[in-house]
Amino acid sequence: MKSRGRSIAVLLMVGLLSLGLAATAAQAFDLGDILKVGGIVWLVNQYDDEIDGFLTKALGERDAAARGATKVVPILSLGRGGYIGAAQVVGNPENVQRVKAVFQVEGRFGGVRAQLLLPTTTDRVSGNPDRAKGVGVSAVIEFEI
Repeated sequence: MKSRGRSIAVLLMVGLLSLGLAATAAQAFDLGDILKVGGIVWLVNQYDDEIDGFLTKALGERDAAARGATKVVPILSLGRGGYIGAAQVVGNPENVQRVKAVFQVEGRFGGVRAQLLLPTTTDRVSGNPDRAKGVGVSAVIEFEI
């Protein structure tokens, strides 16, 4: 049953990616972007265990498996373009279970590119994010908006 769920998730992600690629390259969000973001967040929340298993297996095959509890949550990237996808977080089980999303902020300072990956206990973009202490990010899968 898990492989069937994984197949459905992959097909839906490919479909949503195709919708997103058909959207215009304008910086403003349009209906296609909103559907893409909502669809990917839904897929990540619906198939988080399957995505987590896939990432854990892929990292383990390369001797890079995360140590500790893992969980997959939506990731929203802001800065130089917009991205949406999934992030695998790792840490002790109590802290990992509190994580609802990962926010990524990127920017350029002269010739230096900087990225901040912030696991949070909220999935709301507004307000101050509540950082999930003792949790790191071990993998990221993103689609451009």
